[in-house]
Amino acid sequence: MPTLRCARFVFDNATPRIMAIINVTPDSFSGDGLLKARDAVRRRAEAAVAAGAHMLDIGGESTRPGAEPVSEQEELERVIPVVEALADGPVAVSVDTLKPAVMREAIRAGASLINDINALRADGAVAAVADADVGVCLMHMQGEPRTMQHEPSYADVVDEVKAALMRRVAAVEAAGVAPERILLDPGFGFGKTLAHNVALFRALPQFAARYPVLVGVSRKSMLGAITGRSVDERVVASAVAAALAVQAGASWVRVHDVAETRDALATLAALSSR
Repeated sequence: MPTLRCARFVFDNATPRIMAIINVTPDSFSGDGLLKARDAVRRRAEAAVAAGAHMLDIGGESTRPGAEPVSEQEELERVIPVVEALADGPVAVSVDTLKPAVMREAIRAGASLINDINALRADGAVAAVADADVGVCLMHMQGEPRTMQHEPSYADVVDEVKAALMRRVAAVEAAGVAPERILLDPGFGFGKTLAHNVALFRALPQFAARYPVLVGVSRKSMLGAITGRSVDERVVASAVAAALAVQAGASWVRVHDVAETRDALATLAALSSR
């Protein structure tokens, strides 16, 4: 797809974009949760935009390995006021949720994209987005956050993840979601070992051949396993991985550290031979 359409925003998929992570949870794995601190959320969002973010991804439920789910009402109370406060801003607002009710309310509040780790598999999820003009990000996950890292297994991780994502693409397109509204995420760290993550990363050109791809590896444990660094020491590795993802064909990178990622992508653009 040449473009990604997210409500009033249309993005050229040939230009790499930065999605900034804005967690409104008390228990983000990266330690940046901002629950009950609306002014802090706004400041974080404004700083991300100033640093170069093209989209703000609002998450009200932790999806780190082992995370317990939160209630629908609690997630709504965390997320919707933030979306309402940011939706009229200069960049698109995404909502990271797998709950159809949260999707519907987020769209009413002005969200431009629904980012679902469950690829719209919940009952009512496809219907929640089908008639809206928002973008949708379909991510692959084996299992659920609470148990997904308990011995994940694949015969061929690349083939299986591609096939699973294409099944979800077929389902949402059949429901009326236009292809130019679809973004794909291989789901790094969501039911994958380090070896699985590495194989998927190296296969990114295959995923990006038909649909734009989002890569989210910022500060994740795979980078900790590679570098031996703790979560708050993975900024350099995260920026390098973002640049490599873009070089491999990713259109979007989802990150905690916007300014460092922007610099990495600018350096890649200036010095790459491609």
